[in-house]
Amino acid sequence: MAAKRRGGRVNKCRFTRDNTIDEIDYKDLPMLQKMVTSQGKLFARKRSGNCAKAQRRVRQALKRARFIGLMPFTG
Repeated sequence: MAAKRRGGRVNKCRFTRDNTIDEIDYKDLPMLQKMVTSQGKLFARKRSGNCAKAQRRVRQALKRARFIGLMPFTG
């Protein structure tokens, strides 16, 4: 269960909420671009709102996309 924040809002990971945590893939470039700053750095969990499991999978997918050449290492 996600922790409640001020105002009674429940903050939950977008991948957990949509039940798409297993579909995080290095070929999904629009999703990966949302997780990266303009300089090419991965957003922190606090900023992106991902759970730990999803953040690890996004990091691994980003590394694979960079290695293959689909995403740049820098902005």
